Amino acid sequence: MPQAKSISPSSPQRPPRTLAGMVPHAPNAGRAQALASYEAALQLMQQGKYDKAHQAFDKMLISSPADLAERIRMYISACLQQISKGETAFQSHEEQYDYAISLLNNGHYDDAREHFKKILTAKPSADYAFYGLAVLSSMTGESSECLEHLAEAIQHNPRNRIQARADSDFQNMADDPRFTDLLYPES
Repeated sequence: MPQAKSISPSSPQRPPRTLAGMVPHAPNAGRAQALASYEAALQLMQQGKYDKAHQAFDKMLISSPADLAERIRMYISACLQQISKGETAFQSHEEQYDYAISLLNNGHYDDAREHFKKILTAKPSADYAFYGLAVLSSMTGESSECLEHLAEAIQHNPRNRIQARADSDFQNMADDPRFTDLLYPES
């Protein structure tokens, strides 16, 4: 009968491995401090304090452990992106509308809504901003808001009625009789 191999206590053991490489050594005081700073910077990001989070991540990057450095760089990039969001300057309301439409098309609904509302704050008769809000509401399943905004857009510019009839962004509203009544009042 074959004998089972046993591991003798004197045989050298390799350290465990992971898909990413070797298992890191036990944490030391410096690593614990780095992780605490990292968590504090993440909390700043979650609170929307991107400037402060960016500064904290920048300080950490200099002395951070190698395994955290890539994540820190990613968060620095995210902070810079959030900071630059507020710095977007537009030459006209129409340019801001184009930007809002690009946000809408990329699925950034809250940001798009914010830009449409900023246009309306500055120019309350901007029919195109009401139209954009109507499209946004249709895409997000808010039928009542869609109808309200589309009615405003049509009131300010009757050509919006004709445009909405052919606009595929309103496909979610096609079965709503209120939508049909708004687009075809003469029927």
